Amino acid sequence: MNKFKRFLKTVPMKLYIILAAIIVFSFFSNDFGLVDIQKTAIILAAGIDRTDEGFHLTAQIAVPKGAERNSCGTASVDIEGDGKTVSDCITQIYSKTGWVPKLIFCDLILIGEDTAKDSDIFDGLDFFLRNEYMQDSCLIATCEGSAKDMLTTVSAIDDTTSQAIEKIFSDASQKSGTTVKNTLKDFAIGYYGRSKSSYMPFVRSMEQDCGSESGGGSGSSASGSGGGSESGGSSKGETAKKIYFANETALYREGKMVALLSPEETFAYSLLKGNVFAGSMTAEEDGKPITLSILSDDGKISLDVKNKPKVTLSLKTKVRMFNRGVPAPIRDVSEGQISPAVEQDATARLTDYLKRLWQTCKSSGCDLFQLGRNLYRSSPKKYAEWKDSLLDSADLEIKLKLEKVK
Repeated sequence: MNKFKRFLKTVPMKLYIILAAIIVFSFFSNDFGLVDIQKTAIILAAGIDRTDEGFHLTAQIAVPKGAERNSCGTASVDIEGDGKTVSDCITQIYSKTGWVPKLIFCDLILIGEDTAKDSDIFDGLDFFLRNEYMQDSCLIATCEGSAKDMLTTVSAIDDTTSQAIEKIFSDASQKSGTTVKNTLKDFAIGYYGRSKSSYMPFVRSMEQDCGSESGGGSGSSASGSGGGSESGGSSKGETAKKIYFANETALYREGKMVALLSPEETFAYSLLKGNVFAGSMTAEEDGKPITLSILSDDGKISLDVKNKPKVTLSLKTKVRMFNRGVPAPIRDVSEGQISPAVEQDATARLTDYLKRLWQTCKSSGCDLFQLGRNLYRSSPKKYAEWKDSLLDSADLEIKLKLEKVK
């Protein structure tokens, strides 16, 4: 009995010793299973282009910025791979570098313009959707030219091109209504849904004159056939730096880009989604420009198929005087009144934007508003009747109300 009591008293100490031994062994054997940064390619963004043989993948990989301990931040290197599938491209990147490609931090997928227009692009996105380590909240966008050319440009505002592009999809840009964003998950839902339609923001670049001594971002450069390269300090003043914007929207039908919404149509779509809370629009009074600030936004899309399909686009928004394009007397500045002429012109402009948005969707066959999905949920029988001609047959009604705020 005494021996048993002594054993019970020493059990906690023995457990602590065993646990400590296990931790020490785990630490020195495999670093607790953590990723070895020296052997891992942390992919920040991926660009997909189609080739005659299959795909060309441009992976933007994070690398330490500088060799000194006091260096901070990250730069990037662009490494490319070719293959019949995107998975083959990833395998080739592995064989070129010896780095294990990791997609858990991939926040952006770019689709080249020609690739988007050529055929269904989901054979390229399939790999990312199936990858269990890939975030389905990853941003997805179409870009002018090729995805390779876009990712290998040098950003004027960030050391890494992909991070500079991601900034244009910030909450501020969403609230302004100038840009819409989409994720891999939401694009896949639209693609596989009844409407077979979805959208992506369309990214363009513009040269920015930063001066030869500018310290702007220069984190990445175009890679050669060897696999990739990081831009050197001597090329900072020689390489044209870029800024990026996405005030247009690419429309997709069955995975293929079928149309491009203009900035005005993109703004109208943002209003219908109810995303605009700090945007602005310009109207005219006596031929002079006046900018109105949008303080609140309530949009709605409804479908009625009692007799013939009818689509109603409803929009209610509060606006306030924001800026006149000409000098104004102090009384006008203090009162900030919106005249009936300005209200009428703003209403006419927004109505025109909404009509153009609908016409673009109708002519391209892109069910941007997911009318087919909503009809199937409400009445599968009517969906079977109208699914092939819903956009062409539907009448359009626009309900627009502007509420003036001082």
